[in-house]
Amino acid sequence: MSNELILNPEIQRRVDYWLNGPFDEATKKAVRNLKEKDPQGLIDAFFSDLSFGTGGMRGVMGPGTARMNIYTVRLATQGLANYLRKENKTDKLSVLIGYDSRHHSIEFAQEAARVLAGNSIHVYLLNELRPTPYISFACRFKGASGAIMITASHNPKEYNGYKVYWSDGAQVVAPHDVGIVQEVDALKSLDSVKLSSLENPLIERVPTLPLDEEYLKAIAPLQHFREQNLAKGSSLKIVYTSLHGTGITIVPRALNEWGFSDVHLVKNQVTIDGDFPTVKFPNPEYKETLNLGIELCKKIDADIVLATDPDADRIGVVASHKGVTVLINGNEMAAICVDFLCQVLPKLNRMPPNGAFVTTIVTTELLKKIAEANHTHCFEVLTGFKYIAEKIHLWETTQKGDEFLFGAEESYGYLLGTHARDKDAIIASCLIAQIALYAKIQGETLIDRLHHIYNTYGIFREKQLCVSFNPGKEGMEKMIETMHRLRLHPLQEINGIKVVSIEDYMSGIHTNIETKKTEKLELPQSDVLLYRLSDKTRLVIRPSGTEPKIKIYGGVSCDSFKTLESGIEECDRRLELFMQALKKDALC
Repeated sequence: MSNELILNPEIQRRVDYWLNGPFDEATKKAVRNLKEKDPQGLIDAFFSDLSFGTGGMRGVMGPGTARMNIYTVRLATQGLANYLRKENKTDKLSVLIGYDSRHHSIEFAQEAARVLAGNSIHVYLLNELRPTPYISFACRFKGASGAIMITASHNPKEYNGYKVYWSDGAQVVAPHDVGIVQEVDALKSLDSVKLSSLENPLIERVPTLPLDEEYLKAIAPLQHFREQNLAKGSSLKIVYTSLHGTGITIVPRALNEWGFSDVHLVKNQVTIDGDFPTVKFPNPEYKETLNLGIELCKKIDADIVLATDPDADRIGVVASHKGVTVLINGNEMAAICVDFLCQVLPKLNRMPPNGAFVTTIVTTELLKKIAEANHTHCFEVLTGFKYIAEKIHLWETTQKGDEFLFGAEESYGYLLGTHARDKDAIIASCLIAQIALYAKIQGETLIDRLHHIYNTYGIFREKQLCVSFNPGKEGMEKMIETMHRLRLHPLQEINGIKVVSIEDYMSGIHTNIETKKTEKLELPQSDVLLYRLSDKTRLVIRPSGTEPKIKIYGGVSCDSFKTLESGIEECDRRLELFMQALKKDALC
């Protein structure tokens, strides 16, 4: 290996420590192999430490400080333990731990349990894998000080992750996320980690079946038409796939208890398997991931396909409509849910006077338009469901706060109710099935409901585009440089349409381009740029917190159109032009 590849002394120090420190021989051998055969891979594995982004700690599995492995899990857990001790002056600390179907998930969960027990913290370690939102619920149900979920959600099979929840069942936000990272950074070596055996009596193995009962009991009151669901739910034919993940453990049962008994499983995909052998990416946002579900849907003439990602916090939906299957994206499904709730809650006298929806700054603005037209509030927060959960907690602890109705983000994440404080594909499956049945009884489909929304509020179309850079350190530096350049040289127009305002969430400033007037943004600091154009187009640029890529979110709208079909086509055409222009002119 040439000296040129290890010029960074910090990387060299880390590599030397892993080659000579308290690591198992298999790990040291893997590091030596990288050094001899893949120098760039070695740099990528050691150029930084894993840190908490919008989704927690997440990365490719393997040896190295920038990778997910038992040692980075131990350090993160020791930092968490230290922070819990600082924030809680009680000796009765406890943390609940769950895990998904990915490779090493059980192992990482056990390592986290060993560290917590080594720090005299009681551990509730689930005896079986369960979904991420279930862990949020279980944290609250057990009254734990916090929770850990080992998952990389919908990422490829090479990834795993580590999500931390606070006592309210929500993912950690400021100041806790920063505080935990500071505690992790303060650990100079693995010698600082207190490690117990798995037989430590502080590690309590928790059976999941009783918890299943409690979860199902908690979501039962969230039904809007219980008698109708039980009487006619069997008339809705549902295809369900768990994409080799945790959803199979509870989603079919939840649907059945709500009255939806005609559920057909995609048999090749309900097997729990961390290789996700039937899909390229276990992400229900991709149509190709749903191909097997769609095939079964056509074969048995089903009404809808429901697909949950491996940790069952996101859900993809396909609806049969006029003889064809139509993929419903996250923004469209969010609009269908909000519109449904705005219609039925007043009829059932269940709409609170201060009822409110919560969404994110990259999710369709149609939600706000629907809510305002129905005299309810709709609040926007930063990207990441933890900020939606933060709103719930704020309102619950504020005497005159709003009352949470429903939360949604464009990336196929929804939450009805407050039993959990994370996006929940279990309750979302039940809600979507209920809406589909409600529509079917009226001779309609979910697509008919979406078209009614467009005819009432205007057409809103959205799209996401991802610009990837080279993997590892080089790519991360390029991503950072690109965002810096955009701030130094603000865009004046995109695709020939004038930029009228820029919201920079890093500086916290909203700038009116024409008047040059500025005002302070209300949301916390975040590396996000939002452009509003003169034709009401909205474009958002946001770098990933864990990978070298920048995401572009675009949204266009149209209030008047000759036909719904032509209006949708025109909006989609305009949107594609904006996205490509922004990619070409700003990011490439």
